Amino acid sequence: MAFRIITADERLSAAENKTSLAIFGPPGVGKTTLLKTLPAEETVCLDLEAGMKSVQDWRGASIPVRSFTDFRDLAVLIGGPDPAQHPQSWYGTERHAWLQAQHRDSGIEAFLASRRIVFVDSITDLTRQAMAYARQQPEAFSDRTGKPDVRGAYGLLGREVIQALKHLQHARGKTVIFVGVLEKVTDDFGTVTWQPQMEGSKAGRELPGIVDQVVSMHLFARDAEGGWVLDETATDRRLVCKSGNPWRLPAKDRSGRLDLTEPPDLGALLARIDGRAPHQPAFAS
Repeated sequence: MAFRIITADERLSAAENKTSLAIFGPPGVGKTTLLKTLPAEETVCLDLEAGMKSVQDWRGASIPVRSFTDFRDLAVLIGGPDPAQHPQSWYGTERHAWLQAQHRDSGIEAFLASRRIVFVDSITDLTRQAMAYARQQPEAFSDRTGKPDVRGAYGLLGREVIQALKHLQHARGKTVIFVGVLEKVTDDFGTVTWQPQMEGSKAGRELPGIVDQVVSMHLFARDAEGGWVLDETATDRRLVCKSGNPWRLPAKDRSGRLDLTEPPDLGALLARIDGRAPHQPAFAS
C-alpha cells in the first residue's frame, strides 16, 4: 500500500479534525435530545432503537437500522474498505464495491459523505442486534453436538461489535458519537456503581480504549457551596467528562480541554475538544 503523510496543518484542518465519543446515561435522562445541540445539516442519526419521538422537531436526517448486518453495511459505506481485511470479507474492497453497486441509485453514499457527524443511537441496542445475529452463525453451535453454544455466540458478538466500532472510528473526517444506556448496579453490600449496559463484556471493556472521549450524562443538583451533587430526582443535566470523578461515573478526556462537568451541549463540547472554543473556567464545575 502507499503510505500517506499527514502534515500538522492537514491534521488540524476541518477535514481531519474529528472525534470519537461515547456518551452513557440512565434511561430517560435525555441522551437522544442531545441531537438538538448538533448542526442538523451536518449530522446523521443511525437510529437502532426507534427512539426519534423525543426529537421529532429536530431538522436533521436519520436512518432506521433494524439489524446488525444493516449497521455493518452502513459502517462500510461510511468508512470505505479496510485495506487490512481480505478483499472478500465484510470490510474488504470487494464487499465495499458490491455495496456501492447495490446502492448506486439510492443516493445513500453521497448523502453519508455529506455528513461529518454520525450519531449512533444506541450502542446498547447495537449489541442486542449483534447478539441476535451471532446466535444464528455457525460459531454459536457446538461442532460436537450441534446444540447452541452460548460462549461461542458471546465471543462472536464481542469480535463483531468491536470490529464495527473500530471501522467507524477510523472513518476519515467523521466525528462519531456512540450513545448508550448507563446502568446502576448495587452489590450485596449496598455499594452503587454505574456501568455501560451492553450485551456481553468484551465491547464494554474495550470501548473506552477505542474512542477518544467517554462522557456520562446524569442529573445533578447544587449543594450549599454551589457545587454539583449527583441527584437522580433533580432536573439539571450535566456531562461528566473526567475519569476519577467523585461520582465514579465512566469518563475519559483524551483532549485535556474539558472541565470535570460540562453543559449538555454536544456542539459546544466538540468545539472545546477540537480547540475551536476558548477555555472558560466553569463555576463550581
